[in-house]
Amino acid sequence: MSRAFVNEDNAAAQADQPVERQVSAQPNYVTPSGLAELQARVAQLQALHSQQTARGDQADKQRIADIERDLRYFNLRLQSAQVVAPTSSDQVRIGHWVTFADELDQQQRVQLVGEDQADAASGLINWGSPLGRALLGAKLGDEVVWQRPVGDLCIEVIAIELP
Repeated sequence: MSRAFVNEDNAAAQADQPVERQVSAQPNYVTPSGLAELQARVAQLQALHSQQTARGDQADKQRIADIERDLRYFNLRLQSAQVVAPTSSDQVRIGHWVTFADELDQQQRVQLVGEDQADAASGLINWGSPLGRALLGAKLGDEVVWQRPVGDLCIEVIAIELP
């Protein structure tokens, strides 16, 4: 048997192992609802893992490997979670809803959340994103610069609300 066949066998075995999910280097600040979402995700993955392993020989080995990878990731995120609950609305903090206006007076309302909870389409913005960093620490009436790839935009904080 040539070495080419041996290497193909090794490559096939490695292809079954999913690529690990990268854990962010930034602090894992989460809102109370973000923590609940992480806990629910871990519970859901544990249930899926139990269902798959209970199937014995009929289990989808690739699916189990993917679930185990996701469990490792979300367990790490849960262990490193630092819950931030804003107590006042005088300065933008993680968890606050912020309404801001751009130079054309177009308004947008977003909530600063942890990265696992972020969903831009729902207005949930990662506190470590360019917009999140621009807003974090701002006060009512402050003008801040949102550094975007398409160009900087000056925005004004017009409302800060507790969740």
